[in-house]
Amino acid sequence: MIFGAAALGRMSQDRADAVLDTLLEFGVNHIDTAAAYGDSELRVAPWMTRHRDRFFLATKTGDRTGPAARASLEGSLERLGVDHVDLIQLHNLVEEDEWVTAHAKGGAVDALVQAREEGLVRFIGVTGHGLRIAGMHLRSLERFDFDSVLLPYNFSLLQNDAYRDAIERLLDVCLERDVAVQTIKSLARRRWSDDDTEPHFSWYAPISDSQPLVRSVRWVLARPGIFLNTSSDARLLRATLEAASAAMSTGSPSDDEMRADVDQLGIVPLFDGDTLERI
Repeated sequence: MIFGAAALGRMSQDRADAVLDTLLEFGVNHIDTAAAYGDSELRVAPWMTRHRDRFFLATKTGDRTGPAARASLEGSLERLGVDHVDLIQLHNLVEEDEWVTAHAKGGAVDALVQAREEGLVRFIGVTGHGLRIAGMHLRSLERFDFDSVLLPYNFSLLQNDAYRDAIERLLDVCLERDVAVQTIKSLARRRWSDDDTEPHFSWYAPISDSQPLVRSVRWVLARPGIFLNTSSDARLLRATLEAASAAMSTGSPSDDEMRADVDQLGIVPLFDGDTLERI
């Protein structure tokens, strides 16, 4: 399990401290934040002064040129109050022009390799959203030996044949090359509609019903060798970690159970075309 620290982006420090206490309670030891996640890095920073040795700390940069990526990393180190992070990730590397820039000589990849040589980072990864991202991650792994990938993975998305096939190819490569696979959007229900009046703590409406939430977590974790990144809606954190704690003994729900949840909750894949993939 990975704690998705986007949940801290708009929190007070007191509220963030209570959330982070939950990680200690359940033994979660991986925090995933980003320069773009509001005040998230600042909320994590006090915990690093007390618990740095307990956490694998990951952040992200959305910059594609070398100088900008270096500046972003240095800014993250300052905000987090640490001298290095365990994982730096190229954030949402999906678009062709950005991919070319990041991998070009003097681009973001070169800058992060240099930072690794200086001891500012230990590992380098790449993340992304949308239906193209599994294929783009495969291209990225052909170009550079990334240590990790991060992408959406849930039951409704994997009903898309093309996306599922690309995921399977990606997972085969990652297994062969010992690349960590981090998944997001495990609790995605659908996009918000204009009629939704409940508070929005993530850009999509999450699955919050107790048993469908448990089944969603179990379904993801039933796949060997992948990590589950918790939702940016921190209200779901405890329930998610409780479901994960029980997942090994309960196994995967059936496809019929998952389809019943889709029908009952009106679950709709978040991504269904190129125009939606820049989220």
